[in-house]
Amino acid sequence: MTARTRVTLWSAGLVALLGLTMLASATVGPVDLGLLAVAKACLNAVGIPTGLGLSEGLITVGGVRFAVPVPDLSYTYPFSFTVPTIAETIVRQLRLPRIALAAVVGFALAAAGAVMQGFFRNPMADPSIIGVSSGAAVGAVATIALPLAVPFGIQTAAFVGALLTAFAVYLIATEGGRTPVATLLLAGVAVQSLLGAVVSYLLLQSGESLEQALYWLMGNLHNSTWSQVEATVPMAALAFLVLVAYARDLNVLLLGEEDASALGIEVERTKRVLLGVSSLITAAAVAVAGVIGFVGLVVPHMMRLVVGPDHRVLLPTSALAGAIFLVATDTVARSGPATLPVGIVTAALGAPFFLYLLRRREVHAL
Repeated sequence: MTARTRVTLWSAGLVALLGLTMLASATVGPVDLGLLAVAKACLNAVGIPTGLGLSEGLITVGGVRFAVPVPDLSYTYPFSFTVPTIAETIVRQLRLPRIALAAVVGFALAAAGAVMQGFFRNPMADPSIIGVSSGAAVGAVATIALPLAVPFGIQTAAFVGALLTAFAVYLIATEGGRTPVATLLLAGVAVQSLLGAVVSYLLLQSGESLEQALYWLMGNLHNSTWSQVEATVPMAALAFLVLVAYARDLNVLLLGEEDASALGIEVERTKRVLLGVSSLITAAAVAVAGVIGFVGLVVPHMMRLVVGPDHRVLLPTSALAGAIFLVATDTVARSGPATLPVGIVTAALGAPFFLYLLRRREVHAL
């Protein structure tokens, strides 16, 4: 069976499972809703983009408000099932945005995790290995704890902090036009430690904002909005397509850089693209959801045991499985008497599962 056939079959099955998981998740909440009502409300929420225009948005910089043009998509809605108003409002305005954002974030983190594990040739690698999550944490916590005027708030600060950290680690590890993987890893660990100290200091200075900062650091999909989904999806989709285009080159890199160069791969260029795009897709996810662990570590490894190490198959299947995993864990997080940060649930489920794999499977090398 060819790689294209395998990825088509696996992706079709995972997409179907993702749809069912999202549908089941939308029935869970303080208000019990029937599956049929939820399905109708979900179909009513399906919109087809019909045009792109510009609307006026406002940003605040240094206490001064500026009007800026903001892209504005117009939609047409092909379905109009009859659903009780309360049920439709709950599903479309409260539950679906959170479920959709969980799917996008899980998709992005798992895709980045699969690439990082291949890039470093280490199944213990995850999307935050070069300090992207730590950089995002500094940006977000600084915005919460300090009186900083940042356009668009915490999300922008986290996104910029993540990308700046990834770029700094790359510059530190690069010498003479080459970026050794071992040096990159060590630089990432050192920068993570430094930024962890910065975050700790900022938490001490946060005062009454401490709870908000801690909640963000634990991974948070509460108060998700459609605007967050619309901002994250294009970036995640574009980055994913680039990573898929480099899946074959990533396979060759697993043989070692010398062998990859002998086979015609531009090693340093490929490494820059993979590192940069993985950092971008991770930053986009962390900016809207906070630090969510184990999705990018456990899901790609689990899928590698099922579909094998070929990144042409592993990358898309890991991304879809990551979306399913985070939607399911977020459903657990909000189904109890008190809503938990989803990062607590992913760690509680992911860590024991990974320890099981360590005991039962070979995870020391790809």
